[in-house]
Amino acid sequence: MRKMEKIEVKSPLRLNEEVPDFEATTTQGPIRLSDFKGKWVILFSHPADFTPVCTTEFAAFAEIHEELVKRNVQLIGLSIDSVYSHIAWVRTIKDKLGVDIPFPVIADLDMKVATLFGMIHPAASTTAAVRCVFFIDPEMKLRAMVYYPLNVGRNMKEILRVIDALQTADKYKVALPANWTPGEKVIVPPPATQADAEKRVREGYECVDWFLCKKKLP
Repeated sequence: MRKMEKIEVKSPLRLNEEVPDFEATTTQGPIRLSDFKGKWVILFSHPADFTPVCTTEFAAFAEIHEELVKRNVQLIGLSIDSVYSHIAWVRTIKDKLGVDIPFPVIADLDMKVATLFGMIHPAASTTAAVRCVFFIDPEMKLRAMVYYPLNVGRNMKEILRVIDALQTADKYKVALPANWTPGEKVIVPPPATQADAEKRVREGYECVDWFLCKKKLP
């Protein structure tokens, strides 16, 4: 019987765990991920420069860049292209669409960062990263991640909604219901004891039942 080769399986990125640090070359010079500790980071990958869907996404990310800055978020792009390709593409976007790309774009020709963050999905492509979005908090912990296929562009409203939800949950120690947007009611953490449950329904919240109560934030 043929002996099976040993396959090394790397641990996947997991929510609420610290992300791996890295150094990389970008369109704005060398960066180290840990240099942004103290800020939120949105690290996203795109399949390739000079492609239609990616071009629309870059213009869309540029449009929300100022909103992300207001939220103390550093936006960083990445693809398996050279820094020269990135620079040429960014210049083309400016020339053809009139859009400046204000955030750094990582050149990852050796796939080091893409492999580290699990951006290469062989069933989709072995030479291009799928569309990943990683939401990293100021302590460098992974708080959310979303994956999209090569042929579907991302929704920028959802990118902003997720960062708003994460920051709101942290600040007020609450949870957020489905389809929540800023200004809407939030979910009060469920009571841990029967006595707390009895108290909960008398505290003036909007309660469906003892385990599901909402309130307005200040």
